[in-house]
Order: sequence, then structure tokens, then C-alpha cells
Amino acid sequence: MREVNFLRKRDAGRGLVVFVDISDEHYTPADHGGVEFEAAMGRIHAVLPDDTTLQNVAVFRQVYEILGMGWVYAFTKVPIFGFLAEVLYNVWASWRLALTGRPDLATIVAHRQQRITCQEPDRCQRSNDVKSTT
Repeated sequence: MREVNFLRKRDAGRGLVVFVDISDEHYTPADHGGVEFEAAMGRIHAVLPDDTTLQNVAVFRQVYEILGMGWVYAFTKVPIFGFLAEVLYNVWASWRLALTGRPDLATIVAHRQQRITCQEPDRCQRSNDVKSTT
């Protein structure tokens, strides 16, 4: 979130970059390049105006370039450094939830699905409801 907040400030309301809250129950893949919630939680994605989808380090490189700070990720254009950056990002992406004290991806996905289901009252079962038979 620190980086997102930093980038939002750099955008300064110009609308060059649109940040999407994938945790929002109203997030729909169809409106965001077909990127499913689980994929979005697992790796960072960006959908360009032409519907091209980027992920991983390419997202950071593109966003920083758009915001006039392309030099920050310019080194990743060099093949060996780009490869190493991808490897490091993959390690970070695999461990970021645990390192930041959050549940694993499967748990997050299950909780989100439960929240969505519980917004549809006919389909929500409360775990503390007890049915009695007489």
C-alpha cells in the first residue's frame, strides 16, 4: 500500500494510472482484462488501454514510465537484470502474504467468496445457526 499511495501522489489526480481495489466485493474480472481475483492477489497485473495485460516487473516498469520515473526500473530492460528482477519479484510474490502477516492465498480467496455469497441472503448460511429437530 505504501507504494500504491506513493504512486497515487505522483499521479496527482491526472488519471494516468487507475488503481483497482481487487479486494472490493464488486471487483469483476470482465471489467479488468479478465484477471481473476486469485491471479490478481497472487501477482500484480496491469491492463493497458488496448487490453494488453502485463504482470510482475513489467507492471512496475510501465507505471513508473507513465508517471515520469522510468529510470527507477530502467535497469530491468537489460536482459540479465530483468531476469533477476523477475526472480526476486516471484520470490516476494510467493512470500508476501506470510511476511506481511496475512493468511495464505487459498484462505483469502475462500473468505472473499464467502463474503460475496453472504451478500446474497438466500445463499448465506451462518455458521452459528442451529437447526433443531423435534
